[in-house]
Amino acid sequence: MERFVRAFLKASLAWLALGVTLGVAMAARPAWTAYRPAHVHMVLLGFVTMMIYGVAYHVIPRFSGHPLYGRRAGPWHWWASNAGLALMAAGFVLRAAGSALGTPVLAVGGALSAAGAYTFAYLIWRTLDGAGPDAAPATTPIRRAAAAPRAAGA
Repeated sequence: MERFVRAFLKASLAWLALGVTLGVAMAARPAWTAYRPAHVHMVLLGFVTMMIYGVAYHVIPRFSGHPLYGRRAGPWHWWASNAGLALMAAGFVLRAAGSALGTPVLAVGGALSAAGAYTFAYLIWRTLDGAGPDAAPATTPIRRAAAAPRAAGA
């Protein structure tokens, strides 16, 4: 498994823990429901989307039989998505606190998260088309078995 794929999966679990913790805190202190947008983004963009990114980067090349297009963009995508989400969550908290910094921090975070999502869509689209700078096709046990020479008389 690629390092950036494992990083997406671990980030997904970290965002789940953070989002659930904030959810429990909001249940314990009703005044903290002002942080609901941060909670929702931690769980949906953090847990769900990061898990989708990680799983898709691992399985789509195998299912399509084509190597991941531009795999060097994967780590960049991880950094942009996670930094963007962290800034978004901070921006939502700052906004709830009435800080003027909330909106610009949220905007930068949203732009980074969107750039990550666009990168993902582009890479997966190109992978499904079979386009790519990587020459070797993705192999699976089934493809290797089919490509193996058959014994005489079989």
